[in-house]
Amino acid sequence: MPERDFDEPSWRERLARYRAEKDEFLAEHPQSPIPPDDRASFDGLDYYPLDPHYRVVARIQPAASAETVELETTAGPAREYERVATLGFTLDDEHQVLAAFAEPTQGGLFVPFTDPTNGSGTYSRGRYLELDVDVESLQANGDVVVDFNTAYSPFCAYDDGFACVVPPAKNDVSVPIEAGERVP
Repeated sequence: MPERDFDEPSWRERLARYRAEKDEFLAEHPQSPIPPDDRASFDGLDYYPLDPHYRVVARIQPAASAETVELETTAGPAREYERVATLGFTLDDEHQVLAAFAEPTQGGLFVPFTDPTNGSGTYSRGRYLELDVDVESLQANGDVVVDFNTAYSPFCAYDDGFACVVPPAKNDVSVPIEAGERVP
């Protein structure tokens, strides 16, 4: 289901700015996951080329009631999240369903996922998406843009000192997502 008013040149500009800002954060910010001794030589992340094919419109289905689930982490105890919706979409003629969780610190939806690129083109444990969606006003059968070009690696991909959420087994996309951040 294509998006009616998609402005590709503006989209490309926005994502180029987003990537430049992220690279600056990783190179300079005190909370960067890049180890301090490596920041001077950091020259930016490796990304897949922008591809509108990986920008899909998903049908959002809110959970009948928010369900608290524990998501495993790469180190330390599991973390509690509220599963608030599922996202259904088709990519490469295959139907996909991902669970979406309430983002506790920034609002919106948090979607950790895995796909066949993990361990070769992307971080082995999976990647994350954040969707700017008002969790309080989710509507059944509404649509939301899921842009895998914004998929990013968790901080533990850069430094084992971070404990990162591991995507649940059910949040596996069956086709390769060659979009977003590549292996650090």
